[in-house]
Amino acid sequence: MEAEKQKETKQRGSLWEFVRSIIIALLIVIPIRAWVAQPFIVQGNSMVPNFHHGEYLIIDEFSYHFRTPKRGEVIVFRYPRQPSQFFIKRVVGVAGDNIEIKDGSVWINGAALDEAYLPQSLATAPEATTILGVDEYFVLGDNREASSDSRAWGSLKERFIVGRTLLRLWPLTRIGTL
Repeated sequence: MEAEKQKETKQRGSLWEFVRSIIIALLIVIPIRAWVAQPFIVQGNSMVPNFHHGEYLIIDEFSYHFRTPKRGEVIVFRYPRQPSQFFIKRVVGVAGDNIEIKDGSVWINGAALDEAYLPQSLATAPEATTILGVDEYFVLGDNREASSDSRAWGSLKERFIVGRTLLRLWPLTRIGTL
């Protein structure tokens, strides 16, 4: 009888340890996932040649609590026309910028945008002009011919931005910080 009580007490202790471990893990993981970083898998080819379909990224959600997105950063955001969908694009225009797309290039406040991250042969079309408001961004896919971006649906309001790309974890041949 005594042996059975000890066995039962040991089982309860083991179960409690397991439950306690799960609770502690959740208390650590959930806040990190909700406010600091989250995983993202690239869908589609709108960011080729820099990001490819199926790549696994970690998104930094924390930085934008303290600063605004900068030109050139690659961000993940909720698609304004269907907020349940997430998009990945590059910020090319920030609040107050005058954006012009002309002669196959992007112009910011009268100066051609240096897009060293793109092939030199890439041309941006169609021609357009936009002046961004206080909390607006102009985002473009790196694969301009296959991207639904600010050229199609207008500027991106800051409230839709989830975070910036931080790490690429997959494929292993391209692992690294971004």
